[in-house]
Amino acid sequence: MKPQTAMNRDWIATARTLSEALPYLQRYDGATVVIKFGGHAMVDETAMDSFARDIALRSQVGMNPVVVHGGGPMINDLLAKLEIKSEFVNGKRVTDAATVEVVEMVLSGQVNKRIVQAINAQGGKAVGLSGKDAGLIYCTQADPKLGMVGVPSQVDPSILHTLFRDHAIPVIAPLGAGHDGETFNINGHDAAGAFARA
Repeated sequence: MKPQTAMNRDWIATARTLSEALPYLQRYDGATVVIKFGGHAMVDETAMDSFARDIALRSQVGMNPVVVHGGGPMINDLLAKLEIKSEFVNGKRVTDAATVEVVEMVLSGQVNKRIVQAINAQGGKAVGLSGKDAGLIYCTQADPKLGMVGVPSQVDPSILHTLFRDHAIPVIAPLGAGHDGETFNINGHDAAGAFARA
């Protein structure tokens, strides 16, 4: 147990930090903030806990965080286990029919739910979605050489506003629907940018 003087110093430091942060917190009260969380950052449990704590805090102080995540390392792992060859062109994964199934399973299932669970464990109220849910993102094909890689063409954020009213934190896997119902893999940065614009 800490001596009383050490505890008092801790409380004073905490109070000082909070008083310095107050103008920042007030400035962003009610603001929607889109955060891209990369797949490589998820490998470290300490980093994941810290990220989740920051997101929960943003919600608790009145911001509306939207988390758009990647999951490249986890996709690579499952593709390797399934012996599905993965290629990249200009930093983007060539996504054929077999690959898009794995991408959707990993991003919407494994990765998305892990982030949701981490935020909820830190006191947040996270809800997992993919861009295909509620018509969030419609895509067109980015380049025929890339296969089922999409570029956001239409974003409908109305479901996000519904979640914000209930103080929920959307956690979104970067997938989108084509206008003919097909599934597209979207670069996480492109998806985050589309949400920020919308």
